[in-house]
Amino acid sequence: MGFSGHLVFARSKRQLLEAPVFDSINQELKDTVHAWSPRPGGWQTLQFEHGLWEDEYLSALVGWTGAPACVADVSDSDIALVTGLGTNGQHWQAWLNLDNAAALLTEEPEDLDDVSLWVGTPAFNEAVRHKRAELDVNVPADAEGALVWAAAAGIPATAQQPRIEELLRSRETFAEDLFSALLDELGFPQAAQPSPEP
Repeated sequence: MGFSGHLVFARSKRQLLEAPVFDSINQELKDTVHAWSPRPGGWQTLQFEHGLWEDEYLSALVGWTGAPACVADVSDSDIALVTGLGTNGQHWQAWLNLDNAAALLTEEPEDLDDVSLWVGTPAFNEAVRHKRAELDVNVPADAEGALVWAAAAGIPATAQQPRIEELLRSRETFAEDLFSALLDELGFPQAAQPSPEP
C-alpha cells in the first residue's frame, strides 16, 4: 500500500503545523503529521494522512503565511492532483502520473455490473487512451500556471515550460517523488538532504 493523503507545501518562519488553520486537528492526529526536510527560505512540506486536510485550508494557509502555497492530494502513491494558490487568488492544478490518473478517471459504462470484468479489455484500454489524451491537452496550461505561481512566490524564473510539461507527463513509482521533483524543477531551493520515506 502506498501513501494516501496530502502533501502541503508553504513558506513560514514558524513551524507550519502552528498555523491556526490546523487548530481543529487534535494533538494525537497532529503527531501523525510527517515533516519533510525543510528547504531554504522557510519552505516546508508536511505530509498529512488521509482525512486530515480540508480543501478550504489552502486559502487560509496562504492568508496566514502571506505566501503562495500548494497541496498535492495523493492516492495510494499512484497519482496526485496538485493545487496551487497565490496570494492574489491565482489558482492552478496539475495531475501527476497522467497514465494512472487516466485509468482512475475513466468513466465506467453505465450498464456495468462488475468493474473487474471491464478493466484490461480493449474497450477499457481505448477509454483510458481517450482520457489520457484529454488530460494531456491541459498540460501546457498546467505548466504555465505552475510557473506563474512559482514566480509569484519569488522564485527566480529559471525553469523552462517545456521541462515542466515533460515532468507533468512523466511517470514515477511514487507520486510523492514527482511532487518533490516538480518543486525542484520550478526552482524552489532544494532541501539539504532528501526526506527519507516515512
